[in-house]
Amino acid sequence: MDDDAANEILCATHRALCTHGYADLTLKHIAAETDKSKAAIHYYYDSKAALFTAFLGHLYEQYADRIESISGDRPREHLQSLLDELLATGDESPDEGIRTAMVEVRAQAPYDDAIRTQLTRFDEVLAEEIRTILQDGIDDGSFDESVDPELTAEFLTATISGAHTRHVAVGYSMDRVRDATRQYVETRLVAETTKVTP
Repeated sequence: MDDDAANEILCATHRALCTHGYADLTLKHIAAETDKSKAAIHYYYDSKAALFTAFLGHLYEQYADRIESISGDRPREHLQSLLDELLATGDESPDEGIRTAMVEVRAQAPYDDAIRTQLTRFDEVLAEEIRTILQDGIDDGSFDESVDPELTAEFLTATISGAHTRHVAVGYSMDRVRDATRQYVETRLVAETTKVTP
């Protein structure tokens, strides 16, 4: 497959998904976002399902790169930066346009193994990044040694995912969730000896 053509189709899928949502998304909508015809898209992807599976893989690569690009001088700052970035809303967030569509996609996961497999990768890469940051923080004394990196990573991953769904479904601002996670990190994770300096 021509990589440039495939990338163009996947980018067009992103734009069409933001505009039309998953349920109403058609190859015609995707074709309208690019110079490729429906027939040309069919040449590369034999069904909407195949195209969408490839799109989620493409989106995953961007998400993983984004998570990896977030940093901080120490684990404590690194974790706060990650949470702040992923819980940003409005103009602060590069995700605002696709969040609604992704909630629709998540609703399909129980009935579609390919979608469930792709979405699982999103959760796993985030949880692994958080686990790594927490372990680094325990090792350097930033986080309390009683912190369970595995359990805490699962909790924070679920919190982020739930905050996105709640934001889309009922318009609840993620600012309060962001504030709550900051407080959680400072009061529950940070080692007593380092709490004096934020």
